[in-house]
Amino acid sequence: MTDVDNGVLHSLFHSEQTGHEQVVLCQDRKSGLKAVIALHSTALGPALGGTRFYPYATEAEAVADALNLARGMSYKNALAGLDHGGGKAVIIGNPDTIKTEELLLAYGRFVASLGGRYVTACDVGTYVSDMDVVARECRWTTGRSPENGGAGDSSVLTAFGVYQGMRASAQHTWGDPSLRGRRVGVAGVGKVGHHLVEHLRAEGAEVVVTDVREDAVRRVLDRHPQGVTAAPDTEALISTEGLDIYAPCALGGALNDTSVPALTARIVCGAANNQLAHPGVEKDLSDRGILYAPDYVVNAGGVIQVADELHGFDFERCKAKASKIFDTTLAIFARAKEDGIPPAAAADRIAEQRMHEAARTRGW
Repeated sequence: MTDVDNGVLHSLFHSEQTGHEQVVLCQDRKSGLKAVIALHSTALGPALGGTRFYPYATEAEAVADALNLARGMSYKNALAGLDHGGGKAVIIGNPDTIKTEELLLAYGRFVASLGGRYVTACDVGTYVSDMDVVARECRWTTGRSPENGGAGDSSVLTAFGVYQGMRASAQHTWGDPSLRGRRVGVAGVGKVGHHLVEHLRAEGAEVVVTDVREDAVRRVLDRHPQGVTAAPDTEALISTEGLDIYAPCALGGALNDTSVPALTARIVCGAANNQLAHPGVEKDLSDRGILYAPDYVVNAGGVIQVADELHGFDFERCKAKASKIFDTTLAIFARAKEDGIPPAAAADRIAEQRMHEAARTRGW
């Protein structure tokens, strides 16, 4: 990005998301690449986070998103117990029309130029096959295919981590981690959601599902002719009578001023990122007596998997790490109760404490 407009500069220097260590604006005219790489913190180790490929309306919007996402990865990685800080990259443009091998290779060279301070992976608009291309120019690339030394699809462990967070939520709410006989609503049964349904049915939970894609719902119903029913939409799902747990597993912003008053569930625990539509929603949930398992805590199974690729991927080792999401979630609930704050705020405090202690140890 040669001609950086005032909006981008404003995002860089006046963003509410302060404290980022480094922001790199990348441009390769030949391939058409325009990208932003944001490193929020490397206190715990090299920044780790995915590459989002999205048609942002402006460069300023892309920078702001990269800053926000990078900060979120710092917190996620800290609470996942990883020796990684937080970073994120965004490539500006419609991946369906401008994504090429040449562009991805150019992007890989920019990531490589950071010398290992940033480790990338898949995100919205990028896939395992894309990471295989990026890795040809950059060894700090995860989320690759098994044929190229990677772990492949991370949705299996993401769903497993959400399941563990759900069990911890049940333990905190009802004094028993078992989900047998509980009624769970899953909004979004794509890559992660349909794996989550498998865990729930295996334990004997009753499941209600919905998705904007009818084929995704049909796939789940065909696989589970008993114990799974469908709601026509998310609005109907969250107001289902007798719902114990609501699992948003699709788009962000699922918890907002409209959905929270309509919730019938006692627990919210799902895989979607950025579930809280705005600051203050977590208090609205708490005021209604609804327990919220912070999304970036329970959906960390995927980042645990890609981090493990750097050491030679081992599924059982990753699954053992992801199972600790149960204990982490319980610790957050305990801290929330002790400090008299919502779980989302407690999670932030624990993450910040770990990052602060690591920075102090390093003499920062």
